[in-house]
Amino acid sequence: MIFEGKVHKYGRDVDTDVIIPARYLTTSDPAELASHAMEDIDAEFVKRVEPGDIIVADDNFGCGSSREHAPVALKASGVSVVVAASFARIFYRNAINVGLPIVVCPEAAREALGGDLLKVDAVAGVIENVTRGTRFEAEPFPPFMQQLIERGGLLPYVRARLEEEQAAAGKTAADAPAGTEGDS
Repeated sequence: MIFEGKVHKYGRDVDTDVIIPARYLTTSDPAELASHAMEDIDAEFVKRVEPGDIIVADDNFGCGSSREHAPVALKASGVSVVVAASFARIFYRNAINVGLPIVVCPEAAREALGGDLLKVDAVAGVIENVTRGTRFEAEPFPPFMQQLIERGGLLPYVRARLEEEQAAAGKTAADAPAGTEGDS
């Protein structure tokens, strides 16, 4: 899991209300949410962000309300990974659940500037600021989290696991009696 992209830099306490403003929570369509990502803190973000870009922030990224829409909006906008000095706990879980990689690395977060090129190896736990020629160590993603991210989040992961288990047992979802899909 290696991500490489241009940095979009933000400060501390970036809350979910500015990641995706509440006025857009009437939809759960990822493309629609992406079109409004970060607009209350950075009106030009959606015009500048490119697939693979990286958000870097200081402490407490994703604080505020527990809306799952926030990491969905970032992922759908093309953000490949978020690196921060720290994350709000509920944002951390929501991001992993929707398949948005996040990495805690205070040193990398403090050094990076907007426009820098960052390379993040989530498996090795290495963040390289290609622009500045520096490397930082972060906690590597455990294998289970790698699988969640690779499969696109918690729901796709669970679906794939159920299909694998059913295939191993020689069953398909169509073979199960109504209302017992996934029962063993």
